[in-house]
Amino acid sequence: MRFDLIDLQLFIAVADARSITQGAARANLALASASERIKGLEEALGVALLKRGRRGVELTAAGESLLGHARIVMHNVEALQSDLAAYASGVRANVLLLANTSGLSEHLPRALAAFLHEHPDISVDVEERESTDIATAIASGAADLGFAAEHALPDSVERFLFSEDRLMLVASRRSDLGNRRQIDFQEVVGRDFVGLTAASALQVHISRHAAKLGARLRFRARLRGFDAICQMVAADVGIAVIPETAARRCAAAMPITTIRIRDAWANRRLTICARSFKALPRAAKQLVEYLRAEAQR
Repeated sequence: MRFDLIDLQLFIAVADARSITQGAARANLALASASERIKGLEEALGVALLKRGRRGVELTAAGESLLGHARIVMHNVEALQSDLAAYASGVRANVLLLANTSGLSEHLPRALAAFLHEHPDISVDVEERESTDIATAIASGAADLGFAAEHALPDSVERFLFSEDRLMLVASRRSDLGNRRQIDFQEVVGRDFVGLTAASALQVHISRHAAKLGARLRFRARLRGFDAICQMVAADVGIAVIPETAARRCAAAMPITTIRIRDAWANRRLTICARSFKALPRAAKQLVEYLRAEAQR
């Protein structure tokens, strides 16, 4: 059986959008052409791939199976193009790395800067995602390489430890929490908080754990960086939950105290992960090898 790559790209777009109309637009195809291609794919395979309804489409079991294989095929094609492009004059190889907030802001920048300095022919795009979303993207084949908390990864995903970084509570030294060294998150969910922007992967992670306790965090301010958050905390605007590396760095220069959160979710092992390290494109393999060496230093 022969598969058309355009058909596979279209099917992925339709599955992600849960709509043939929106999938056709994403694949730059006319709706009539897209519908005909999906119909032809179902006839060629001899199975229904989509359940069509007034609110869009849902995948059948056969459709879910095809989606997983289609993602792998398209990523292999992209890897082939990337590897060959690296040999073309003037063409740079590009690596997409999904990373959680801590990785993006605290752990990766120095290592990536050194790697890019040594590999002028490679570019790296880092996209911020929550660890659970990274795990899903890697496991499904939607992305090649990730930096995520280990607890979010399924057993099928390969990984190696890059660093360990707890989430810490920070408070003003003048507050009633100034002398605390450890705390349960339940004790503080009702207080005023300073946090990252609502779309931040880390802020989503923290808010989800507050929701499990039946609480919705009350934010006095939302900012884009940990240093700015700690300045607000130092001014008694509220408390915050941030990575330990950032907390200790800021505590050395600001009148804030760091408090260990006893909840298990705050203890994180941060990993580099992939569905298969051996199957990565050449440039991504080079980045993995460099980060593995950095983790062992």
